[in-house]
Amino acid sequence: RNWEHCTHLPDQLAAQRKEIDAVLEPFLLSPETLREVKNKMRTELEYGLKRETQGSATVKMLPTYVCGTPDGTEKGKFLALDLGGTNFRVLLVKIRSGRRKSVRMYNKIFAIPLEIMQGTGEELFDHIVHCIADFLEYMGIKGARLPLGFTFSFPCKQASIDKGTLVGWTKGFKATDCEGEDVVDMLREAIKRRNEFDLDIVAVVNDTVGTMMTCGYEDPNCEIGLIAGTGSNVCYMEDMKNIEIVEGNEGKMCINTEWGGFGDNGCIDNIRTEYDKEVDEGSLNPGKQRYEKMTSGMYLGEIVRQILIDLTKRGLLFRGQISESLRKRGIFETKFLSQIESDRLALLQVRQILQQLGLDSTCEDSIIVKEVCGAVSRRAAQLCGAGLAAIVEKKRENRGVEHLQITVGVDGTLYKLHPHFSRVLQETVKELAPWCDVTFMLSEDGSGKGAALITAVAKRLRNIDKYLYAMRLSDETLIDIMARFRREMKNGLSRDFNPTATVKMLPTFVRSIPDGSEKGDFIALDLGGSYFRILRVKVSHEKKQTVQMESEIYNTPEDIMHGSGTRLFDHVAECLGDFMEKQQIKDKKLPVGFTFSFPCRQSKLDEGVLITWTKRFKASGVEGADVVKLLNRAIKKRGDYDADIMAVVNDTVGTMMTCGFDDQRCEVGLIIGTGTNACYMEEMRHIDLVEGDEGRMCINTEWGAFGDDGSLEDIRTEFDREIDRGSLNPGKQLFEKMVSGLYMGELVRLILVKMAKEGLLFEGRITPELLTKGKFETKHVSAIEKSKEGLSKAKDILTRLGVEPSHEDCVAVQHVCTIVSFRSANLVAATLGAILCQLRDNKGVGRLRTTVGVDGSLYKMHPQYARRLHKTTRRLVPDSDVRFLLSESGSGKGAAMVTAVAYRLADPLLLAALRGQRKGRGLRRRCFSPATV
Repeated sequence: RNWEHCTHLPDQLAAQRKEIDAVLEPFLLSPETLREVKNKMRTELEYGLKRETQGSATVKMLPTYVCGTPDGTEKGKFLALDLGGTNFRVLLVKIRSGRRKSVRMYNKIFAIPLEIMQGTGEELFDHIVHCIADFLEYMGIKGARLPLGFTFSFPCKQASIDKGTLVGWTKGFKATDCEGEDVVDMLREAIKRRNEFDLDIVAVVNDTVGTMMTCGYEDPNCEIGLIAGTGSNVCYMEDMKNIEIVEGNEGKMCINTEWGGFGDNGCIDNIRTEYDKEVDEGSLNPGKQRYEKMTSGMYLGEIVRQILIDLTKRGLLFRGQISESLRKRGIFETKFLSQIESDRLALLQVRQILQQLGLDSTCEDSIIVKEVCGAVSRRAAQLCGAGLAAIVEKKRENRGVEHLQITVGVDGTLYKLHPHFSRVLQETVKELAPWCDVTFMLSEDGSGKGAALITAVAKRLRNIDKYLYAMRLSDETLIDIMARFRREMKNGLSRDFNPTATVKMLPTFVRSIPDGSEKGDFIALDLGGSYFRILRVKVSHEKKQTVQMESEIYNTPEDIMHGSGTRLFDHVAECLGDFMEKQQIKDKKLPVGFTFSFPCRQSKLDEGVLITWTKRFKASGVEGADVVKLLNRAIKKRGDYDADIMAVVNDTVGTMMTCGFDDQRCEVGLIIGTGTNACYMEEMRHIDLVEGDEGRMCINTEWGAFGDDGSLEDIRTEFDREIDRGSLNPGKQLFEKMVSGLYMGELVRLILVKMAKEGLLFEGRITPELLTKGKFETKHVSAIEKSKEGLSKAKDILTRLGVEPSHEDCVAVQHVCTIVSFRSANLVAATLGAILCQLRDNKGVGRLRTTVGVDGSLYKMHPQYARRLHKTTRRLVPDSDVRFLLSESGSGKGAAMVTAVAYRLADPLLLAALRGQRKGRGLRRRCFSPATV
């Protein structure tokens, strides 16, 4: 580059320096320009991950459905195919795990003639199968049905790990009738046509993914794969929560960036030269893969040739004579760049290389050619480095760390053979991503080994997933469940069909949510689980409305839950007396709201006839009785205080009213805890069970019984049926048993026992603790699914169950927990989506804006549940703006708010006369009593 100091050059050539500099100047990229490229790449990465922009993104960010790197437990025999260039490789890979962990490979390389590369798709895949048959014959394994991993190094869209639809050919391939087709299906069809052997095609992967997996087997810190050879590409492990185009939020998935298309939208036109444009126009795919054409080995030699032609035309090379050989496209291969740029190569040897190419050169020509090669290859390495810096910076941000340590697995002839490419690339990454400590690991065994490792991982997960497959619900299935639940809602609201409806759609006689003007002193009771809560709620209205609450929690022992109804309500009355004494209000007769979280039929607000017990309650003599009368009787029997029970409400109604106090748009209440249920404000004109058409009334859906008529049999699993058989109420509350916290831990336990019996977990060992019902609790599911400490929690929990889990076992158990809890969130989202659609249609609006009040331990305590529910709901009902509002004060406050609303809507002087009156018995429709708040 210090041209003027080259003493062996004639002085007259120094005057031509400016012209040569002008030609090569666009290839010299400043740090500012490289940072700009990095930032643009980062923007394109984000576009490719987002559902709305992925279709038009140039960096496609294709999901690979590879969700983990090897952990060293993989073992077995696998066949691997590697197609990505003019050579096709078939491998037999034997993987051994344990202390003597090893990988042995046997392979054979076959040529892909140009006429096959650019012929028909059927000819290409018939040729591939012919090569496989040759290899199987050579290895003597033609009769074995081995699992196969297919490294297919072209852009593919995948819907699963064993399906890959070709987006477009690259690297000189142009076989017809392939683009838009599933290459795995084409391979299977070709195998059938030959009819000599059969193979179990488990996975199709890109060469970058194969490279990452190969290096990941040696270094668990490897989460990026880079190919710098004939083509150029990168893959990396992305957090699922950032991948909008794939369902699910948990864990990671490898993304094949297909970054070769970066710049196809013109975003890097400012650094493309006239020579880049010439190469692009003469390629098989003009206007596409522009970044790859500036960085990959397939095109660098051609860029050099274009520059040499231009310099020759200017009289700066080869005495101004353009030889026939220089006019030939492809004559200057990239391997010549590597040879010419070698520090060990003397100018005389460079001249000999040029002469071999038919270029009659001088020593001075050799120096210029060497400089041109250096400028082109250095730019390629810097551009690769800028793109890679964008990836590692994204990884650092994903992990939320100041300093990232990560390994990049690398393969490709350009990186391996060029004397300076790897150094320049690494220096660029270090300069542009200074907070990232990046180790580059060369893949010695190629991407074929990686395909075998992916196949090993996928085969193991496939064995696990056969138990979980039925729990993976597609959006299509969830939309169908929405439609089924909507039909059940309609049946429940109908006078004709309600008696046989499973979703009872019970009127609550709550006609309004709080409007901010309520005031008074109230008692609230909250009975719905093993704990019973009593609250004193003071609602004042001075400068602004405020709520003061004092509460006490009382235990409800198992023997009372399963004893007589008299004992249960005597216990409630005793707790209420204790609370009133502590509050020093035994002499007052305060209005009471009773949250009773079990299915009740109501004909007025202060009456609730229990339909059936749920949540492990079995107190006798209560089903079919009015719980308000039972409580009043227990209070009267004590005789030491009095209470005015004005309202009995469900916990879902209480939750809606609690949240409605803070957000008057709240018109849905949702409980996802020990049990599950929902309520919502329905138009009176749709409620056949209650007289009148004006206004709205809150409907308690009691959706836990959805499916009791068999309508969910197609999605129930063997584990759901086992849970039901062992429950206190077989055949009832089937939906609740699939989604609620009372059953989730037990569902996971049953799956783990089954997998252990099959030898898929714990090396087939089953402990007495693991066989004990109730030992695996839902709180364990929540702990295991925590993002940072989940695996260590899994190990602790399993150890307490007497199991000595391997890392692989912990990963599998976490996977099971994720699938079970994810199914729960998806099913709740589907039923909630049906309610939201009903509200939208009732209002006759194109887009619904509403708030859902939520309570329940599963929603509150599970680390991922709420986010999954929100995301799935918004995906299923896209024409809605839904706010989820957590009930901080529980449903007890809601019972007090229902009572407060009753006082607001009714004339206090008429309370005694109006209480108990049904609408239609002497009451005008516009006059609301406590019986119809």
